Amino acid sequence: MAASLFDSPLHAQLFPTGETGRLFSDTASIRAMLLVEGALAQVQGAQGVIPELSAAAIHRATMEVQVDPGALAQATGQNGVSVPGLIAAFRAEMKAPEHAQYVHWGATSQDIIDTGLMLRLRQALALAETDLRALLTTLGQQAAEHAATPMPARTYSQHATPTTWGAVLAGFGAPLLDALAELNELRDSSLWVSLSGAAGTAEALGPHSAQTRKDLAKALGLRDPERSWHTDRTPLLRIADWQGRVITALAHMGQTVIGLTATDVAEVGLATAGASSTMPQKQNPVAASVLVALSHHAMGLQATLRMAGAHQHQRDGVAWFAEWLSLPQLSLTLASALIHARALSEGIVPHPVQMHTQLEAHLGLIHAEALSFALTATLPRPDAQRVTKTLCHEAMKQNVTLETLARQAHPDLPADLFDPGQRLGRAPAEAHAFAAKVAAL
Repeated sequence: MAASLFDSPLHAQLFPTGETGRLFSDTASIRAMLLVEGALAQVQGAQGVIPELSAAAIHRATMEVQVDPGALAQATGQNGVSVPGLIAAFRAEMKAPEHAQYVHWGATSQDIIDTGLMLRLRQALALAETDLRALLTTLGQQAAEHAATPMPARTYSQHATPTTWGAVLAGFGAPLLDALAELNELRDSSLWVSLSGAAGTAEALGPHSAQTRKDLAKALGLRDPERSWHTDRTPLLRIADWQGRVITALAHMGQTVIGLTATDVAEVGLATAGASSTMPQKQNPVAASVLVALSHHAMGLQATLRMAGAHQHQRDGVAWFAEWLSLPQLSLTLASALIHARALSEGIVPHPVQMHTQLEAHLGLIHAEALSFALTATLPRPDAQRVTKTLCHEAMKQNVTLETLARQAHPDLPADLFDPGQRLGRAPAEAHAFAAKVAAL
């Protein structure tokens, strides 16, 4: 099995990452770092920190020069970072030493790597937003269509009270709507430029380093944090937290679909399911299972990122390396989860007849709560609960429906008390409210 299933041709369709996968390749990393170097040279040329002619030559070269990642491997292994090897290779490829000497003027490796990472994370968030909007559109349309389709709600995997399939879909989508609403603030608070030099003091960047950083942020469309964040990883942790919360919400959908497609439940089917190598009858909920597995993976990655967030002194290789091992994986985990969630949402087929059968099954005990409240018309609440519990035990003992026993003992009960379509509470309203919010996006 491949070390990373995200990069495995064998598992490419089981753990797909789409366009996001291309953002976390060596080639994309080098391209992003060169973009930063080119923008930095432009800014410094405009400020007179380096010659304008050299700045123009450097900026143009960063758009044209191609650097082979493999050619940087030895230097990266020796230095612990790719930037020294990249700068050396870039200067050689420029073939203009009089200009190339001004590349990377006053910056440090972490400035370039962190800023390049932010450029890629910005694109990853944009791709995630596109997938989120598409997923929400599907969930919203289906929630509206099935707002009043009754089915059993379950707590601890047992029948609780009636709900609707539309409300379940709204439950899948509500935290995703919240996450989507947070995205602009997340971008503004966390997509930072880094330019503070070797030890965070920006000394080598000159007396106007703060303005250089501000202008670089503007050139790259990033935020100026107005300080060094070499050891403050909270912007990355905020992004990781957002990614993790979305993945967790998607896992809730996956986990629920797994339960609802179980043979003895069968309240939903899947347009696309997995086959067994030996059991022809199997229709395995593969996509739903991947969502839950990806959530497990994300939890471990987030834990590592939090531990790596504690740096020592002004720069910390240990924490930084641990971050490299985890953050790209988390971004790919989210990308894969969103791809699966979109396909899953489009292929879920509710089975209303089976949902109704499940509501009527188990002697109608799903109506116990409604019965306990109906009995409060003549009994104190504790007594009503005690009587209802006794009736439930008798129903199971005698294998007689709860409605039969309840009406024998209390003939004045409301006629529609045991009609699940009349006991849906706010489920239809919440489904429609969710659908309306999605439609307004």
